[in-house]
Amino acid sequence: MKLDHDHLMQALSTVQDPDLHRDLVTLGMIKDATVADGIVKVHVDLTTPACPMKDKIRDDIIEAVSSKATEVGDSKPKVEIEFSASVRGNKAQDDGKPLSGVRHVIAVGAGKGGVGKSSVSVNLAVGLAKLGARVGLLDGDIYGPSLETMLGLGESTPTSRGNMLDPFEVAGIKAMTIAKLVDPEKPMIWRGPMAHKAFSQLLMQTIWGELDYLLVDLPPGTGDVPLSLAQQLPLTGAVVVCTPQQVAQDDARRAVRMFQQLSVDVLGVVENMSWFLADDGKEYDLFGRGGAEAMAAAMNLPFLGAVPLHVKMRMHADAGTPEANYDIDETITSALMDMCKAVAQQVSIKSMGDDMVQPTISVR
Repeated sequence: MKLDHDHLMQALSTVQDPDLHRDLVTLGMIKDATVADGIVKVHVDLTTPACPMKDKIRDDIIEAVSSKATEVGDSKPKVEIEFSASVRGNKAQDDGKPLSGVRHVIAVGAGKGGVGKSSVSVNLAVGLAKLGARVGLLDGDIYGPSLETMLGLGESTPTSRGNMLDPFEVAGIKAMTIAKLVDPEKPMIWRGPMAHKAFSQLLMQTIWGELDYLLVDLPPGTGDVPLSLAQQLPLTGAVVVCTPQQVAQDDARRAVRMFQQLSVDVLGVVENMSWFLADDGKEYDLFGRGGAEAMAAAMNLPFLGAVPLHVKMRMHADAGTPEANYDIDETITSALMDMCKAVAQQVSIKSMGDDMVQPTISVR
C-alpha cells in the first residue's frame, strides 16, 4: 500500500509541540501536507519565529512519517519540511481592546534599580526582531528614561500625526521614550496621577501599528506605572530581571508577588550580570552566579536565561548601538539568543493556553 494523505495526517497527529503538549494537527500548525512520487511535503506554521524547538519538531515529523510509511508497507519517503511563523495573539488583546494591532504586551520589571532591566529590555527587543518578529519597545520608566541613549536616539526628532506620535524606528524595532518629549535636564517629578497620565499618553498615543510583541520597560519597584499598565491592558505576562546576589533577589520576589497580585502571569526570571566576561576570556562571578536561577526554581517560575556582563555591552549602551551586542563573541550571542527564545517560548505557551483576561484590582 502506498502512503497517502490520510496516512500522512494520521502520522502528523502523533507529533506534539514539545512546549504545548498537544499535537500539531489539533493546534492548527499544519498548513499544508502532500505526498506524491515518494516525496512528502509538510508546511508547519510555528507559534513564534523564535521557536527554540523547531529542530525537534522537524525530527519528530520525519520519524512519524517514516514510521507510518513502514506501517502501511511503503518505502521510506523523502520528507521536505517548510516552516513559517505566525505569533498567535492574546485573545483579549485582539477583541477590539486598546492597541488591537499588538499581539502581546510584555512588561519587563525589577524589584530594584541597578540590575540592568533596561539593558535586558533592549537586548530582548533587538533579539526578537533579529529572529523575525515585529517588535516595539516602550520606555515606561518615566522617572529615569534611559532608552534615548541606549538606542542612539539623540539626534532623532519626534514627529506626530495630530495628537498621535510616530514611534522611532531603530535597530529593527519601533520605540518610544518620554526622554524625546521633554527638556533633557528636566527632573521627572511626578505625583501618582501625573505619572499615570504621562505613561498612558506615551502608551496609547503612539502609532505602534502591527506588532508581535510590545515590550514595556518599567521603572524599578512596585509603584504607579506597573499598576497603570495592568489596569489598561490585558498583559500577556511579565519578565522579572534580577542579578544573582541575595539583596537583589529579595526585591525581585516583591516584584513577582506584585505581578501575581495584579493577576499578571510571570513569564519567568532573567539573571542579568550573571558573570563578568573579561577580555582575556576568564569568567568572574562578581555577584554570586546562579542566585536568580535558584530564586526562580524556589518560586516555581521559568528561568529565562543568564546574561553576562562585558565591557563592550556597556560601550554599546553608551554609544546607542544595541545590535552590536550580538556580535561581541559567541558566548554572549548564545546567551542573548537563548533568553529571547525562552521568552518567546513562554509567550507561546501562555497564548495557546487559557484565554487571558483583563486584571482587576481591589483596593481596601
